[in-house]
Amino acid sequence: MVIDSIGASTSLIGCRPLYQRASSCKRRMEVCPRLTTELKGRRLICSKNLSMVTKKRCAFFPSFTIKSLAMELTKEARPGEDQLSRGFKYPGDTGLNPSRLWPPPNKADNSSLHNPLLRQERMGCGWLGVIFEWEGVIVEDDPELEKRAWLVLAQEEGKSPPPAFVLKRIEGMKNEQALSEVLCWSRDPSQLCRLASRKEEIQQNLRGGFYQIRSGSQEFVSTLMNHRIPIAVASTRPRRVLEEAMEAVGLQNSLDVIVAAEDVHRGKPDPEMFVYVAQLLNFIPERCIVVGNSNSSVEAAHDARMKCVAVASKHPLYELGAADLVVRQLDELSIVDLKNLAAVESPEFDSGEPDMELEEEDKPPASSVAVDDHFW
Repeated sequence: MVIDSIGASTSLIGCRPLYQRASSCKRRMEVCPRLTTELKGRRLICSKNLSMVTKKRCAFFPSFTIKSLAMELTKEARPGEDQLSRGFKYPGDTGLNPSRLWPPPNKADNSSLHNPLLRQERMGCGWLGVIFEWEGVIVEDDPELEKRAWLVLAQEEGKSPPPAFVLKRIEGMKNEQALSEVLCWSRDPSQLCRLASRKEEIQQNLRGGFYQIRSGSQEFVSTLMNHRIPIAVASTRPRRVLEEAMEAVGLQNSLDVIVAAEDVHRGKPDPEMFVYVAQLLNFIPERCIVVGNSNSSVEAAHDARMKCVAVASKHPLYELGAADLVVRQLDELSIVDLKNLAAVESPEFDSGEPDMELEEEDKPPASSVAVDDHFW
């Protein structure tokens, strides 16, 4: 709109501009011939087909006059634009109060609770538990090790190497579950147990017994211990491997519950593992928060009615959007974040009165005999 108004003003002024030429005998007003003008940016350009005489006669015409008139027309067309663009003080309230953004509100407090002891426990940290996955959350995870272990096992057993999409599908599953349901190598329980043990042995040999704790994991676990929050680890690795890894990183005395592959029948995305951890912690599922690193962990946690925090260790942030909260490291979490995630309505805070259901009136069955009005 600004360009149109400037173009209109300059075209009207540039068609027959006036200029004054001083002479010794008299002063007269002359009119330049019709100009073919073109607006380029803020300059008025004459066409090339004008004669040199015309250009010399029009050279005295002040160009700043056209600019000033065009700016005046623009201000008249859009009044008040200059004031808005200078101060950026737009009227109206955006609804954001900077004083309310920090610290975040504590949703764990419920003033409607009449029992002060229950309210104090709710304000504390004894009403929620944290369930960690091991690899990719507590310690560094190399997904290429597991893929190489499956390829080596397939070569030893004379099987065709599984493609990449199959290897991605069996991430997080128990070895027996992956062998029988996805790879379909055997249905014999003894054979499945032998293949699963051999696969773990190959993977441990490739790892070489080296474990590195992730940055921020030790600090966050110490924070949970200081607030007396129960900590559990759920993994599809054998218990022997988990205990060896915990001793290597110095966390063998920091965990309350450990659930390994021997304790469950199925792995992720089945929620059996997380439900069993909640039973051992003596918590309802709504009061448990799962910390995983894959979409299968998010799916299993939500199926178990638990909140999930995803750690972007081997997947980018945009692929973990289904989680309730996504972080890069565990030290980005706080106790307030955990309380807000676990602040949901649950049966332990209900009044205990059953909901009344309205009984629907029985309607008489519709007759299948049609009535002809013309008959009567």
